[in-house]
Amino acid sequence: MAENTQTSRTAAPAARRPAGSTGGYRGSAPRGGAGASRGPGGPGRGGPRREGGARFERAKPEYDQKILAIRRVTRVVSGGRRMTFSVALAIGDRKGMVGLGTGKAIDTSMAIAKAQKSAKKNMLKLKLTKTQSLPHEISAKFSSARLMLMPNRGRGMIAGSATRDMLLLAGIKDVTTKISSGSKNKLNIARATMKALEAVGTKVLRHATAEEKKAEAAALAASAPVATEEK
Repeated sequence: MAENTQTSRTAAPAARRPAGSTGGYRGSAPRGGAGASRGPGGPGRGGPRREGGARFERAKPEYDQKILAIRRVTRVVSGGRRMTFSVALAIGDRKGMVGLGTGKAIDTSMAIAKAQKSAKKNMLKLKLTKTQSLPHEISAKFSSARLMLMPNRGRGMIAGSATRDMLLLAGIKDVTTKISSGSKNKLNIARATMKALEAVGTKVLRHATAEEKKAEAAALAASAPVATEEK
């Protein structure tokens, strides 16, 4: 007769972890300890920090720019719908030069680049007064947009919509503008502004290079009279 042996299952007592244990971390030092300090000069997770690294400075653009309007255009073709982006952009150097251009492409960055090229081809060099204002009152009309530009003798810039952006990029000061039409189309308003500025400006046929601009600035600095202190 076989003897029935009963085996009792008893839970093994949990092993006590020694003081300072990291719970399975087999490194020589615990996490977050002195060996893994991330303070200034410490190794940290990504290694030691490099001091005095080379910094790449962005080249300053030739002209300041302002996006006046951007819209998505959908065209129905035989294969479906084709979506593109149309951008109206104004550029200027804030020293009497301003331009307006448009561009259309399947990507916004490509459309902006096309608008910049178009604006450079349609730039004006303005003949302003000594106070960077307009010499006389000007009015213009383009499509349904009508406006008037008036010098105000020291009252500052009083303008709105796309006209303000165009005048700021041109560097014009002390001007009051009045849009007499109910048009809200910024592109038409900007084109009306350019049409008005044609009365006091000439079209730029060639853009000066960076070397020519530096030489011109050096010549102006050399020709400036040196102030002498009176004894």
